[in-house]
Amino acid sequence: MDASPSNALVDDTAAAIRARIMSGEIPIGAQLRQAELAKTLGVSRTPVREALRQLQTGGLIEVVPHRGAVVRVPAPWDVRETYEVRAELEGLACERAVPRFTRDGLDELRAANEELRPGSIRPDGSSTQANDRFHTLIHVVAGNERLAKVIKEINEAFPRNVSALVLQDNPRHREDNFHEHERIMAALDAEDAELARQEMRAHVISAGEQLARWYERRSATVFRG
Repeated sequence: MDASPSNALVDDTAAAIRARIMSGEIPIGAQLRQAELAKTLGVSRTPVREALRQLQTGGLIEVVPHRGAVVRVPAPWDVRETYEVRAELEGLACERAVPRFTRDGLDELRAANEELRPGSIRPDGSSTQANDRFHTLIHVVAGNERLAKVIKEINEAFPRNVSALVLQDNPRHREDNFHEHERIMAALDAEDAELARQEMRAHVISAGEQLARWYERRSATVFRG
């Protein structure tokens, strides 16, 4: 019998599995077989088992009767409720960031958003990274580590590759996403904290609605046992 794995090994194993889910390498609805994961990651089944429990607690995977652990296919209502919470938190972060943003910081935001300009979205994942960089910079500038951590945990409840697919599949959403970012930057540049909060909140709610609709269209085609 394997000895109890160290917390660091379990955390590293969970992070490796999470990264594969977030990238889409392990797609939504896919079964997570402990033996296969252990072989792929070069660890025993014990840390894999503990890592899957950790990911289940975080909501990224679920245990389905007769199938075991699978990558969770979120219900649309769950997406909407989660993004409602995220909208309030990101709005707060944006409000806090207003007096802290430097000119260089705003230029960095603009550079990230330029990668999201309609017509420049690429299927290699770089657009999702640019979108995440835009939001993460605001979280960092806001200067509240607890707030940034909670937002990150909420984001990790849903695979990031799906957000990329939503942008790729919907030209109107790509355009709206770009211009919503522009309005957020304008509010930050004008040092209007209340407007910055409102614009960010509306932006996140809109993104959540697009994501929920994507899951509505796709969930019926994902085998769940």
